[in-house]
Amino acid sequence: MSQVLTGIQIVVLGVSYLALGIGYVPGLRMNRATIALVSSAVLIALGTLSLDAAWRAIDANTIVFLLSMMVVNAYLSYAGFFKLALLYLLRFTRSPLGLLGLLTVGTGVLSALFLNDTLALVSTPLTVQLTRSLKLNPVPYLLAIAGATNIGSVATLSGNPQNILVGSFSDISYSEFALALAPVAIVGLGLQVGLLWLLYPDVRSLHPCPLPYLPRFRVYRPVLIKTLIVTSLLLIAFVVGMPLAESAFLAAAVLLVTRRIKPQRVLQQVDWSLLVMFSGLFILTRCVQELDLLAGVAAWVAQPVGLLAVTAIVSNLISNVPAVLLLQGVIRPEATQSWLLLAAGATLAGNLTLFGAVANLITVEAAAAAGYRLSFWQHLRFGVPLTLMTLGLTYVWVGGVL
Repeated sequence: MSQVLTGIQIVVLGVSYLALGIGYVPGLRMNRATIALVSSAVLIALGTLSLDAAWRAIDANTIVFLLSMMVVNAYLSYAGFFKLALLYLLRFTRSPLGLLGLLTVGTGVLSALFLNDTLALVSTPLTVQLTRSLKLNPVPYLLAIAGATNIGSVATLSGNPQNILVGSFSDISYSEFALALAPVAIVGLGLQVGLLWLLYPDVRSLHPCPLPYLPRFRVYRPVLIKTLIVTSLLLIAFVVGMPLAESAFLAAAVLLVTRRIKPQRVLQQVDWSLLVMFSGLFILTRCVQELDLLAGVAAWVAQPVGLLAVTAIVSNLISNVPAVLLLQGVIRPEATQSWLLLAAGATLAGNLTLFGAVANLITVEAAAAAGYRLSFWQHLRFGVPLTLMTLGLTYVWVGGVL
C-alpha cells in the first residue's frame, strides 16, 4: 500500500511540474500560483508532508525580501523614477545604433538594481513610442529590452526573484555576488548589442534621426526624493553586508509611512500571485526532497558544466523560479561556485525562448497593447545564440576555466 501511495505522490508531483511548465491547466482557469497551491494541498492530503512541515518549508526570508522589493519598486514607479531615468538616457543620442546601445545598457543597469519584471513593464511602452516617432523598426529594440532585463538582472541578488532565492539559501553576500556576476552581465549586454547589429542591418546607422517626441509624464517630486533616499540607503546596506530581507523590509516600512499615496495603490502593485506561487513551490520542493527524487541529479550537478546544462534545461521546462527551488536541495550552502552557476544559468536561460522568462512575456504583452507584434520565431533566432553565448561566458568566467 505504501508503494502505491508513493507512486501516486510522484505522479502528482510530475503533473504539477508539467502544469507549472505550461503555465496553465487545459480547460481550467488556473495559473502558476493556483497550480502550486492546489498541488501542495493534494500532496499534504496524501500525507507527503504534514501541514506544519509544509508551513515550515516556506522560507520567510525569501518571501519578506521579495514583498519588500515589490513595495520599493512600486514607489519608484509611482514617483516616475524609471521613466525619468530612461528618458534622461535617451537624450544622449538619436541614432539607431546609439538608441539600441542606450536602451540595452540603461535597462540592464536598472534591472540589476531593481526587479527586472518592473523594468520590462515600464520600458516597453516607452520604447514603442520612441521607435514610432523615429520611424524605426521596433522589433530589435523590443528584443533589446527583453534580453537586457534578463542579462542585467544577473549582476545582483536583488535583480530578479531567482537571485533572491539564491541569496536566501546560500552564504553569498550581496557584494560577493555582484563582483562575481557583474562582469558576465556587462559582457553579455555587449554581446547582445553585437548580435542585434548582426541580425538587423537597419540598426547599424549612426546618422541622427529627427528629434523625436518624448512623451510627457508626471513626476511626484516629494515622493521621488524620499524614495531615492530610502533606496540609496537600502543599496548601501546591501553592499556593506546588512541582512537582505531585514534591510528591504525596513525600507519598505519607511516608504509606507506617507501622506501622499494611498496604501491600496501601492499594495495593488504587489504581485501577490507570485508570492503565493513561491510559497506553493517551497512546499513542492520539500515534497521532492522527502521522496528523494533528485538522487540521480546530484552526480550531474557536481560539475560546473553539468549544473549549468541541467539548470538551463530545467528552467525552460518548468520556468526559472521553480528550477532554482528544485535544484537548491542538491547544493550545499557553502558551495559558492555552484550557487553562482545556478543563479546565472536560470536567469540567462530565460532568453532562450519567448516563454523562458516572465520579463519576455511582459514585453510581448505590452508591445501588443501598443499595436506591435513580437513573434516566437523573431525572438528564437535572437534568443538561441544569445543564450548559448552568455551561458558559455558564464561557464568560462564562473566555472573556473580561466
